[in-house]
Amino acid sequence: MKGRYAPSPTGPLHLGNLRTALLAWLFARSAGSGFLMRIEDLDRGRVRAEHEASQLADLRAIGVDWDGEPVRQSERTELYPAALAQIETYSCFCTRTEIREAASAPHGALAEGAYPGTCRDLSAAERSAREHSGRLPALRVRAGEGIDDFVVRRNDGAYAYNLAVVVDDAEQGIEQVVRGADLEETTPRQAWLAGALGLPAPEYRHVPLVLGPDGSRLAKRHGAVTLADRAESPAEVRGLLASSLGLAAPGSAPAMDALLAAFDPDALPTEPWVLA
Repeated sequence: MKGRYAPSPTGPLHLGNLRTALLAWLFARSAGSGFLMRIEDLDRGRVRAEHEASQLADLRAIGVDWDGEPVRQSERTELYPAALAQIETYSCFCTRTEIREAASAPHGALAEGAYPGTCRDLSAAERSAREHSGRLPALRVRAGEGIDDFVVRRNDGAYAYNLAVVVDDAEQGIEQVVRGADLEETTPRQAWLAGALGLPAPEYRHVPLVLGPDGSRLAKRHGAVTLADRAESPAEVRGLLASSLGLAAPGSAPAMDALLAAFDPDALPTEPWVLA
């Protein structure tokens, strides 16, 4: 099952990111499959070249390798307009605050983050009024079938994550996506979009997150959470991550070959790992 890891270079990778990357590598390599690296750098306001370099260096340091050169989404934007042209979209002028307020209104609770459809059926006059207000619209799909109308092109003209990732995974022949459980909510949207575009959807495996001692998602406030912060060697950090997955003894520094030999996808922990 050809796999990939696709970090966004907006900051250093923390141990949760490295653990997910290690798992994605183990899933692919244990199946004798290829493994690709894709840099998801469409958010040009936040990405930094130094973060990309440090992320790739940290992945190499813990033993994660990949086939070929890393691919950058920003160099693949010619692929996205054709996909966008194949699906029905409409202009959305809503701000995040307006969406949040509409979704929480008493007339009907929506799933967290779901779009309430405010701009879905605007009249020509309503659309014209919003255009003349100076607001730049995003583009949303007209989904239905239990999927909310999610953004496929942002109001700054950038292609949205859900569109780019579906197109890229199909174009690169990705058969399996291993990622954190926090991204599970995006899966129905991406599977729907793949179907709408006539593209194959990969198998999705969502792995438990790494939490801080306070039980919240791992973050910088929890202290030594990046490879550079840790007192251990990269091999020892690999051992720490492997032990959290039941693949190595605590305090060990196993080689990648040993982890591959011990890896059983059906025996992985199902609960989050709390980093002490």
